[in-house]
Amino acid sequence: MQEKVLILDFGSQYTQLIARRVRELFIYCEIYPYNNPPEKISSFKAVILSGSPFSVRSKDAPHPNLSLIKGKIPLLGVCYGAQYLAHFFGGKVSPSDTREYGRAQISLVDSQVLFLKDITENSQVWMSHADTILNLPEGAELLASTEDVENAAFKIKGEETYGIQFHPEVYHSTEGKQILQNFLVHIADIKQEWTPDSFVDKTISELKEKIEDDKVILGLSGGVDSSVAAMLLHKAIGANLNCIFVNNGLLRKNEFVEVLKQYSGMGLNVKGVDATEQFLNALGGVSDPETKRKIIGKTFIDVFESEANKINGAKWLGQGTIYPDVIESISVKGPSATIKSHHNVGGLPDYMKLELVEPLRMLFKDEVRRVGKSMGMDAELLGRHPFPGPGLAIRILGDITPDKIRILQEVDSIFITGLKSWDLYNDVWQAGAIFLPVNSVGVMGDERTYENCVALRAVQSTDGMTADWVDLPYKFLQKISNEIINNVKGVNRVVYDISSKPPATIEWE
Repeated sequence: MQEKVLILDFGSQYTQLIARRVRELFIYCEIYPYNNPPEKISSFKAVILSGSPFSVRSKDAPHPNLSLIKGKIPLLGVCYGAQYLAHFFGGKVSPSDTREYGRAQISLVDSQVLFLKDITENSQVWMSHADTILNLPEGAELLASTEDVENAAFKIKGEETYGIQFHPEVYHSTEGKQILQNFLVHIADIKQEWTPDSFVDKTISELKEKIEDDKVILGLSGGVDSSVAAMLLHKAIGANLNCIFVNNGLLRKNEFVEVLKQYSGMGLNVKGVDATEQFLNALGGVSDPETKRKIIGKTFIDVFESEANKINGAKWLGQGTIYPDVIESISVKGPSATIKSHHNVGGLPDYMKLELVEPLRMLFKDEVRRVGKSMGMDAELLGRHPFPGPGLAIRILGDITPDKIRILQEVDSIFITGLKSWDLYNDVWQAGAIFLPVNSVGVMGDERTYENCVALRAVQSTDGMTADWVDLPYKFLQKISNEIINNVKGVNRVVYDISSKPPATIEWE
């Protein structure tokens, strides 16, 4: 059985980073909202309590039920998690007298304790809290302090319960990963066996057992996620996988033909379905981004259901859902607010007879790529930039028309082609163009123009949870802007988006 770690989320902006650091140790973990934990907590070998924007002293503070965890399973409280362990188990938490935010150095009380194995004296850590632990919980022993925080790390005697008021998951905590390894490997005795190869073997075995001789219909997009999901399913069930690539009319320029050609050599059973008219009719006059997403999701389901009815024995709908999709679509009181809905998250309508199968649901984007590489998939395909499921619909701000699609496809093609020809494509995690609902005055020749404005977006990221804008060369931007304005009728202004995520998102809608 796969050994795994449970991370209870109290709404910290760093919760996903905890998961990433754990997985970098080749240990599998899952994030659950604090108020909706998994039924079988005993199946987890360790539990981590995340930070939180709340104060434990607040009446609205998240209150997890730790009766099945504390003293029974190795437990680590991070920031809010540590303060919770103190406040509700005999200690005292109060507002900080000094601002406890940013870099600090920890002084070790006992460098021989297993939790602090191989941690150096004055190791840098990252603080981010307004409260502080004045008194440790009952039966606790002090492990480390900083200049401003006396109770920076502690352990409950007689049980493997630990608390730290700093964040080991952020890069500013230079030995934070070592602390997590000490807790998970040396204390919780978890084997570091969760690798791409092991994931592939385990997933294929599970898919065979789950699907048996049924048929699966899977929507391919040409992107990394759906392609890797298709290969996993193909290795598990072979010819019983029926792939459909739908042209929703919102793809990149010439993408429908090029993607079908790309898949032809992969051994997949792929059918191309041109549903452009169906999608654009459904989206006519719609401007609200959430409504557009929901319409596209519903139309996709309608198309898949129609195609599934043509396949005798199709009982499953395969999807390339990945973990950031799941995380961003979870909404519970307190920890996480829904940022945007995803058309491939949240189940299927009751009237649809297909069941969902999502082999990548618990993977981050970079993990998906490593799994694809493990299966020998083409490096060019695995290096392809992410493209949103709703396509250009959420890159056209406002209502969607065929002319706007044409303009954006041309702009996007010039931008992406330019990135490749300048050897910049692989330095960018995701790039695209956005059609803005703005007309601007311009001059072409001796004539005044009043035409459309487009924005270019290029970001660097690891998994899409956070992203920084890419500092593209001015000469490149100058050339691309000139090429767009000179060749795309209807555009007279190009701007470049220099916003990071957070506070912005990668897509504009």
